[in-house]
Amino acid sequence: MPEDDFGRDIGAAERMVREWQERATEKAEKFGRMQQEIEQISVTETSRDGAIEVTVNSAGILQGLQLSENASNRPMAKLAAEIMRAVQTAQAKVPELMQQAVAGTVGLEDSAAQHVLGQARKYFPEMPEDEEEPQKQGSGLQELRYGVEDDYEEPQQRRQP
Repeated sequence: MPEDDFGRDIGAAERMVREWQERATEKAEKFGRMQQEIEQISVTETSRDGAIEVTVNSAGILQGLQLSENASNRPMAKLAAEIMRAVQTAQAKVPELMQQAVAGTVGLEDSAAQHVLGQARKYFPEMPEDEEEPQKQGSGLQELRYGVEDDYEEPQQRRQP
């Protein structure tokens, strides 16, 4: 092998390594931007009547809950169900926002990005069905509820002799 060929081979190898490093650095920067954008995702959902407002972060964790005064006019079970519905609706929107962040940074073709989106779709709830009252799904078992009556009486003060 002539010395010129050896020098060209080393030079070509060095260029390949340098280009690979540049691509890896660029990809790492894109993934860093993607992570930052995903971390900034926040979804706020409001109930139909505006009495309930919830905010969830990119992990689907409840970050804020606002109840208007007219929210207290409903039975607690209904209020709880409406809060949960708003939270699930907000959480169901997170994967789409994550997809937008991925598309704008690393691109949807990237296999690691596809894995991130697949996990989001797997773990976030589907959009709740549009119903006034959520229907209970029967399991064939009868639900038993136990309650404690509030018969607490304030202890009477003892008089000192």
